[in-house]
This record gives sequence, C-alpha cells and structure tokens, in this order.
Amino acid sequence: MAEVRKRIPEDAMAIEQSLIDADYCYITTIGRVTGKPHTVEIWFALAGAALYVLAGGGEGADFVRNARKAPSVAVRIQTTQFRGNTRSVADDAEDARAREMLLQKYTARGNSDLEGWVRDALPLAFDLTPANP
Repeated sequence: MAEVRKRIPEDAMAIEQSLIDADYCYITTIGRVTGKPHTVEIWFALAGAALYVLAGGGEGADFVRNARKAPSVAVRIQTTQFRGNTRSVADDAEDARAREMLLQKYTARGNSDLEGWVRDALPLAFDLTPANP
C-alpha cells in the first residue's frame, strides 16, 4: 500500500469508553490468495477514529499482507462492528504516539517486558467508520 490516506479527525466519531478499554479487537481482512475472510484477535489502542495495532511479525504477518492488498477491513470490538481503511502510520509523531498508547494500555494490565515488542513491531492504523451508519 504505497499511498498514505488522510487521517480521520479524532473527534469525527465518538467511541464508548468500554470499547476503548477492551482487551482485544478482531480485524477481518480478505485473504490475498484465497479471497476468503481471515480474522485475527489482536491488542489495540484507539485515538478517536484511528485504531492502532502493532504487528510483531512486521510486513510478513499474514493479516498485514492481506490488509496491504485489500485495505478495506472489518473491525469488531466486543459486539460493535466497524469498517476500517488500512493505512501506514505516516509520521514519526503518530508512530511514537501509537507505540506509547499500546505500551501504556497493556503494561497497565500487568503485562511486562513489552518494550522490545513496542520498539520492533510494525505499527498499522485503521481509520474506522461505523459499520451501519
């Protein structure tokens, strides 16, 4: 995915605190080879309408490769569905913010030794819109 999409303003969509605080989200991509839906459970952080994840497998992670080929994804947090558009984290400030948000969220939950993951994993952003506006 060579193009960089414009970020949705943080106040463009209100998201319930319970969703922000959820442990996991589920991202469904379309398989780049099979064309079938592929869902992963993954840690996340939200900043307004931007959902951030860190892919430990980097560009080689299956869901990352799928999202690069077909950027339109489905995202579920608890029982709430969203549509998402995949984009690269475009600048250093956003990259640092995404990493710090994930580090703070998951160390606060008692996870330790996350510094290496936070430092080395690939940040990826999904700009969310409601699935049924």
